Amino acid sequence: MTPSHSADPTVDAPWRVAADIGGTFTDVIALGPDARIVPMKVLSTPPDFGTGVIDGVTASMTDANISASDISAVLHATTVATNAILEMEGARTALVTTKGFRDVLELGRLRRPLLYDLSWKKPTPLARRRHRYEIDQRIHADGRIETAVDLDELDALARQLEADGIEALAVCLINSHVRPEEERAVAQRLKELLSDVYVTSSVDISPEPGEFERSSTAVVNSYVGTVVHSYVTELGRNLRERGIDAPFSIMQSSGGLLDAPSVVERPVQIIESGPAAGVIAVQKLAQLLDLDNVVAFDMGGTTAKASLIENGQPFLANDYEVGGGMNITRSMGKGAGYTVRVPSIDIAEVGAGGGSIIGVDSAGALHVGPGSAGSRPGPACYGQGGERPTLTDANVVLGYLNPDAIAGGRVTIQPELAAKVLGAVSDRIDTDPGAIARGAYEVAISNMTKAVKAVTSERGRDPREATMVAFGGAGPLYGAALARELGIKTVIVPVHTGLFSSLGLLVADSEYQTVTPFRAEHLSLERFANEFDELATTVTEHLGSEDVRIDRILDMRYHGQRFDLRIPLPEGKIDDALMHEVKQRFHAEHDKTYGRSGADDLVEIVNIRVRGFVPNKVTIDQALTLTGTDPGDRRVRDCRFETTISTPVIARAHLTGTPEAGPLVIEDMDSTTLVPPGTTAHLDEYNNIIISWTDIEVTA
Repeated sequence: MTPSHSADPTVDAPWRVAADIGGTFTDVIALGPDARIVPMKVLSTPPDFGTGVIDGVTASMTDANISASDISAVLHATTVATNAILEMEGARTALVTTKGFRDVLELGRLRRPLLYDLSWKKPTPLARRRHRYEIDQRIHADGRIETAVDLDELDALARQLEADGIEALAVCLINSHVRPEEERAVAQRLKELLSDVYVTSSVDISPEPGEFERSSTAVVNSYVGTVVHSYVTELGRNLRERGIDAPFSIMQSSGGLLDAPSVVERPVQIIESGPAAGVIAVQKLAQLLDLDNVVAFDMGGTTAKASLIENGQPFLANDYEVGGGMNITRSMGKGAGYTVRVPSIDIAEVGAGGGSIIGVDSAGALHVGPGSAGSRPGPACYGQGGERPTLTDANVVLGYLNPDAIAGGRVTIQPELAAKVLGAVSDRIDTDPGAIARGAYEVAISNMTKAVKAVTSERGRDPREATMVAFGGAGPLYGAALARELGIKTVIVPVHTGLFSSLGLLVADSEYQTVTPFRAEHLSLERFANEFDELATTVTEHLGSEDVRIDRILDMRYHGQRFDLRIPLPEGKIDDALMHEVKQRFHAEHDKTYGRSGADDLVEIVNIRVRGFVPNKVTIDQALTLTGTDPGDRRVRDCRFETTISTPVIARAHLTGTPEAGPLVIEDMDSTTLVPPGTTAHLDEYNNIIISWTDIEVTA
């Protein structure tokens, strides 16, 4: 196992630079000595998103007045893997599998995301049927080999793959999770024969039961493998050309940093890279503020996302889908995208962002999203040629956004263009642009409640018992209104909220996880404990640090169930008493999630997991410094709520610890916070804005 090359952040190191790519902006934060923060927002540069990263890093270096040699680490969250799937621009991918299982990708789990939509079609497999090849071998469920692999057959297969122009290859043999060496031997042989082809062995990515999930995960990994390899290699080269030779790490979907060479081997692990970084920032903030239950609400230029932090930890999804549109489906509603079974923070997503397009259907109903204007051409008010109204245009018309410029003056606003495109919509339904803008705002709120409910009430959690942290470029504009809709009393808007995902990169831990299926020999508690020790050794060696901490986890379910729950194993010696405690934890979690629980003798263990992490020595309080600039004078702007109200426009620094009644518009360099009527706002000791609704009763 190759050890990690990522640097362990230390407080006294010079500068760390973190870059997160969004649909509209690329956000960069540089953190230097004495907790000096230099935030930067630049427009994203599709399709070459790496250019935006370089632009942002270079601009932050200029503002910080530092040289390349001052940078000790570059941390990155990227959408490159997701984009390759959404745009169907991955490699020409083949699947090699056991004879008789060629069509497992088509069969899937027979899920339909929309039960009554007769026009719905299943997504086209990333490995087309003509590129799925069978070999004459067979492993039984108990590990016995009925038919061994024929090397001559592999030689002939390699020639066929080369003739078919295959660029990437996934190998997934039936029951290979119980005999992983058989599948690895096939993959290694084909890799030797096809040196230019990216090869994935399913047991190296997801060594778990379930041939469909393993096949799909391996195919997705290979499909994006060459794209991620090219992107990471090119970005690393461009950084070095500018003299930045610091360790380069990338955020995983699970919320931990991983060194770039390991990411290239397992790119499927970074599909939810950007959203995960924001959730980790919220997790660290919740731990700092001693908050048990927190809803993380992230709204950017293209989407709005929600995740739940409970008892200081984010939920991890057993599997999720990519490429199937907005991710708010659960269990039986899946099937719209490509299944990926790797550790991932459970994040629900809807198509509501600052760039979401506003439209009216044939019945005169107002709609927002999921289509987006993105960064090119962007909202009409940006003056870059956008001709369709967006939520950003609506916010300008409502008076919520500065009519001159946003993003620290880097983006000029032309309010007359916003009024023009919204006027075109208002003409269709005979109302004024202001009413259209306010209606679009409320429709967006309605859409976003779906994302929050997907991670709270659909999991048996009451959102009213949580605090909301609103971040992202547009999150603070909608956070208070969304919280009111859900009965959440308190909203926190952190410092650097528009770049909060980048801040999450600065404080995230380095992490590596591994898993093995539960087998009959693990019924012996001694062998069970030894398995955990062996996995922990593998994880520790990979992270290459003396300060690795280990979490032990079990995937558990009741006999006959399809879905499992991840249950942390308590510390201590593995004995009968500890295993009894684990079962009680499982019963409690199952009851909370599904409303019922069963008997001990129905519980079964599916997988054994070990998560290793190196704690980050940079703590979030060091990154919450409020940039010491002159806040300027208070101003007033007409803002439309239920009625038009003359609203104070202030900087964050104008607030104190004493609550001030809304409405207020609070302008930061990277975002704007809306404090609506019926709320108060004040600053806490870490410069976070605390918005409280005065008419919501606190739940018990």
